[in-house]
Amino acid sequence: MTEKQDKNQILKLASDLDNDLELKDIEKLISYFSDDCEIELLGIKLKEIDGLKKWLKWFFEMFDTIRFEPIIIMVEKANFFEEFIIHGTFKNGKSVNVKLAEVLEYENYKIRSLRLYLDRLEFADAIDGLISKNLINFIIKKSLKGLI
Repeated sequence: MTEKQDKNQILKLASDLDNDLELKDIEKLISYFSDDCEIELLGIKLKEIDGLKKWLKWFFEMFDTIRFEPIIIMVEKANFFEEFIIHGTFKNGKSVNVKLAEVLEYENYKIRSLRLYLDRLEFADAIDGLISKNLINFIIKKSLKGLI
């Protein structure tokens, strides 16, 4: 059974996680997660430490620099919710400022589950190539038809 977890300790651990993501400290990042963790994003689930390493490698290969700006943070029992902006520079030199949300479920002060919610089209500006950009712009316009 999971022990009761202190809200302030969860807030500190989540802040440390963001700081170490910005520093790209993979070994330290792994220490925040349980061995049986799950990472969920973009419609896929990655499991355990191997999945965590795959996600970190993918994330760090995409961005040259990253910085997180918290907007809203809530902790309820062992669950951490954050809405934030990621300020990033891609390897191709293009920058992005995108709003995301994450849910971290803690068990014994280790992350058991990390779920990221984002719109992958928000990263479209970083894509090179006229055809790709035109297709993405078409999809964005179609998805907003009737709203704007």
